[in-house]
Amino acid sequence: QVQLVESGGGLVQAGGSLKLSCTPSINFFNFNTWAWYRQAPGNERELVARISRLSTTPYYGDFVKGRFTLKRDVAKNTLNLQLNSLETEDTGTYYCKADRDGNAYWGQGTQVTVSS
Repeated sequence: QVQLVESGGGLVQAGGSLKLSCTPSINFFNFNTWAWYRQAPGNERELVARISRLSTTPYYGDFVKGRFTLKRDVAKNTLNLQLNSLETEDTGTYYCKADRDGNAYWGQGTQVTVSS
């Protein structure tokens, strides 16, 4: 059973930073794409950032506006999402997703709360 484990969420003031990490139970180069999504209460889940196995350039949602950075840490087998200049609108549950052989795997989510 493939599992994705997220960590790094928390409470931060507006303007602050957090680093989210996603660690799969298998080598992440077994996956075709990786992504971070988020969901605020009452809202649909939306794509934050995505990268494919053969790409070095992530795709970001329009709302990111240069504030977030998606990076693979090969040595630690981890997908990291650095969140900078956080705004109250960034509050939500952040989910890691990975796709492999037509299957999508989701983590359990990590909560990010940004206070004003």
